[in-house]
Amino acid sequence: MTTSAAATSGSPAHIAPTSRPEWAALEAHATRLAGAHLRELFKADSGRGPSLAFEGPGGMLMDISKQRIDAQALAALIALARACGVEQRRDAMFAGAKINSTEGRAVLHVALRAPRGTRTMVDGQDVVGPVHEVLDRMAAFADSVRSGAWTGHTGKRIRNVVNIGIGGSDLGPAMAYDALADFADRGVRCRFVSNVDANDFFEKTRDCDPAETLFIVASKTFTTLETMTNAATAREWLLAGLGAGKDAVAKHFVAVSTAAKEVSAFGIDTANMFGFWDWVGGRYSMDSAIGLSTMIAVGPAQFREMLAGFHAMDEHFRTTPLERNLPALMGLVGVWNRNFLKCATLAVLPYDQHLDRFSSYLQQLEMESNGKHVTLAGERVAWDTCPVVWGQPGTNGQHAFYQMIHQGTSIVPCDFIAFCQPAHDLGQHQDMLIANVLAQAEALAFGLTADEVRAQGVAAELVPHKQFDGNRPSTTVMCDRLTPRMLGQLIALYEHKVFTQGCIWGVNSFDQWGVELGKVLAKRIIPELSGPAPKPAHDSSTQQLIGRYRAKRGR
Repeated sequence: MTTSAAATSGSPAHIAPTSRPEWAALEAHATRLAGAHLRELFKADSGRGPSLAFEGPGGMLMDISKQRIDAQALAALIALARACGVEQRRDAMFAGAKINSTEGRAVLHVALRAPRGTRTMVDGQDVVGPVHEVLDRMAAFADSVRSGAWTGHTGKRIRNVVNIGIGGSDLGPAMAYDALADFADRGVRCRFVSNVDANDFFEKTRDCDPAETLFIVASKTFTTLETMTNAATAREWLLAGLGAGKDAVAKHFVAVSTAAKEVSAFGIDTANMFGFWDWVGGRYSMDSAIGLSTMIAVGPAQFREMLAGFHAMDEHFRTTPLERNLPALMGLVGVWNRNFLKCATLAVLPYDQHLDRFSSYLQQLEMESNGKHVTLAGERVAWDTCPVVWGQPGTNGQHAFYQMIHQGTSIVPCDFIAFCQPAHDLGQHQDMLIANVLAQAEALAFGLTADEVRAQGVAAELVPHKQFDGNRPSTTVMCDRLTPRMLGQLIALYEHKVFTQGCIWGVNSFDQWGVELGKVLAKRIIPELSGPAPKPAHDSSTQQLIGRYRAKRGR
């Protein structure tokens, strides 16, 4: 397959979604369904479950029947998606058009997992070929570390790999390392340092032997404040621990960057620099060279399996009609919940302990992408955009925050993620785990009426406490097993869901200007904390806190 960049962004004219007739139709559907309980919807349609469950690639099933929606409202959502140009903008993205309009960039994370031999052209250049060149270099390096051929300065093999990055250079690799623990070489431990808080670096390295430790410094520009501060500390830690000169750095550091001059100045051999491109956003980069730690952990073959899973979902999103398109439908359900049911949050609840960091990963993916108040046209939005994303694995969450989800005053839509086959089949564990997934979704949907509580013989004064309203929406994504391929599919499912919602809300899902102001101010404040006493240059609150910090530090 060969594609070429489109001349435009693929977007229709910038029209506020709220001014479209399809939006008005959805408001009418929301009013119509406002008094309908999920109990009634299921009672009225004996086939509701199967009719609102959709098959995806690789044995993935997405069941949205417990969402507060019906076929008519879903059809109206699909009509809105078409009116907002989801399909055209999707096609433009896959073709390499510069749909990141505020930065003038293509958005081609899908090219990172395109099969060898396919072509996607950007500015007259194929980008898939260079992707595979980097993957091949990564594979050779990963194999050398895993086999023991790559040794440190003293000749010892590498047993600790410490990834230093932040945001997309940390969240994806850290999440994938936990998720794919059963596929990893346990003889090589991966650690992840992101926070500029010294505690992070200290805890991640305190039991590492410098002679057996490799650092991956992940920063496109090699100027990221937190990353380069931690990298400099790592260099000092290494050289002190080895009692060696700067020539040792090249045997214990590699870079994921495009800044060759800065990488070389740090002491890293640029032959061990793995690049990526400006059409790869940080939060979409874990399947690029940013995933080097993942490849070292699971090996090149399993890393390519993960890429194949990404690609399978990419192709599903690219070619499947919206009526059966899992990422599009997930995105549309999210729009329904956010804009028409006025739900402000989304809980993502994976029932697999290996996905402990999955919700944190999705926080950046969703909230940095669509947490915007300005449209592509530069106008202030007059509708809600991204919800707050949160969650943790079940069943732990059931003993923490599910009380609020079931009986709290705010409606929290939930995404349950479950796997039929366990990594470790220990007696009844998996049956109990899946029973909890199904029970929680059922309880949220149908609740327990006061009459049903009384029928259990509960004392009258306790009936209000034990009654559950139900009618609380959830989606269940059921997969066969958590494998590298399935992890790739899951991540791409949410990536394209975010894309779908960004199209409807009319925002640029691929920039992140909102993170810049704090960075600028932090750089200004750092010398005011450590240097000579500064002249007042802030509001009275900030100035007071600067003074207190300096006093406590004896400055």
